Amino acid sequence: MTYSAGMTTTEPEIIGALSPSRAGDFMTCPLLYRFRVVDRLPERPSPAAVRGTVVHSVLEHLYDLPAGERTVAAALGMLEPQWLRLLEEEPEYGRMFSADEELAAWLAQARSMVERYFTLEDPTRLEPAERELYVEAVLGSGLMLRGYIDRVDVAPSGDVRVVDYKTGSAPGPEFEAKALFQMKFYALVLWRLRGRIPRLLQLIYLGNGEVLRYAPDEADLLATERKVQALWQAIERALRTGEWRARPSRLCGWCDHQALCPEFGGTPPPVPERRPGDTVRSTRAKGRAASDEL
Repeated sequence: MTYSAGMTTTEPEIIGALSPSRAGDFMTCPLLYRFRVVDRLPERPSPAAVRGTVVHSVLEHLYDLPAGERTVAAALGMLEPQWLRLLEEEPEYGRMFSADEELAAWLAQARSMVERYFTLEDPTRLEPAERELYVEAVLGSGLMLRGYIDRVDVAPSGDVRVVDYKTGSAPGPEFEAKALFQMKFYALVLWRLRGRIPRLLQLIYLGNGEVLRYAPDEADLLATERKVQALWQAIERALRTGEWRARPSRLCGWCDHQALCPEFGGTPPPVPERRPGDTVRSTRAKGRAASDEL
């Protein structure tokens, strides 16, 4: 399902597009953003990311069943078929495992996450309004915000809850703000689309069974809007100047682009010319449905 709208009756000219995942890339490391969005360098499929895709798919399709049939057994029964469907679409995912034992362990971890979900929510008592919802909204500046929301629940009162499943573990208190940025981004888009601020943002961490909840207000979302506008201005500045700084962090150990990173003795390739339409191109990112844009 898709919803899109602008803030005004006559939308301004679109100057670019940003998703929470790509905004997060730029905040983590501007050079990583460049490699992924400007250079569009290939990346190896990550077992953790692909497992997340499979688990997300199971939880999405679980709600296709009548409420009384949404059991642990039914969800676990979907797991392997969803993996095989994904493998048929992306055969290279099979090369992530060098032995049958590795695949078995990977599937066992996915099963544990699905089982853990049932300790955090009772799907027989929920009727999501939308699942895997693509949304986009154009701000007054012309910046398009877009992304995929795992689940939207709407109460009889009209109150909205935005839910996102995470297959990792909940962050410590010092990193909660970064985790909530994605959810505030979605809340901002929904507010601009529908004119109502979501009542609750909920992150469900299937890695360790924790749930992070946050009730946003107008001040939160206006601050988020200012932040994404500032991020876009920084991205535009980097595009103009060609200066994409590396920002070393503990996440560098998982980066596929170390050979091209100055922090590891590498040299980035020449920046490709910006082509017309690049700022609003959208694709489905491997490992998770997402928008990919400048």
